[in-house]
Amino acid sequence: MIQFFYENLEASVNTDYQQWLKDIILSEDKKLGEINYIFCDDEHLLKINQDYLQHDYYTDIITFDYVKGKTISGEIFVSLQRISDNASTLSRDYEEELKRVLAHGILHLAGYKDKTEEEEKEMRRMEDLYLAKFRDLNPE
Repeated sequence: MIQFFYENLEASVNTDYQQWLKDIILSEDKKLGEINYIFCDDEHLLKINQDYLQHDYYTDIITFDYVKGKTISGEIFVSLQRISDNASTLSRDYEEELKRVLAHGILHLAGYKDKTEEEEKEMRRMEDLYLAKFRDLNPE
């Protein structure tokens, strides 16, 4: 089950993305467990970054991995504020950047990393692949 929660926000995210996210999991030959996306602001995610990861900087996503075998489970914290800022900075569409970050969290749970340059390239390639699949399934 994929659920969307909101912390300190008066915003909402398109729940149609849930099926696409499930499809990513199945495409990675994994099973869906319980995934909670918690959408929040920069300050909330900064506090999580400081408290749990000892990082003192803003980020768009933090993924807590509760995967057991092939069953994908976790909590994925997403700063909608940071996504908006990043979309603007990178001259990208907000919804496209949001989908990229949502897929990024699932890919982490599926075992993809992004610590090295090589891992980051593979992560971007997979994000692009699944964004293209979303566009193919949802033509404008």
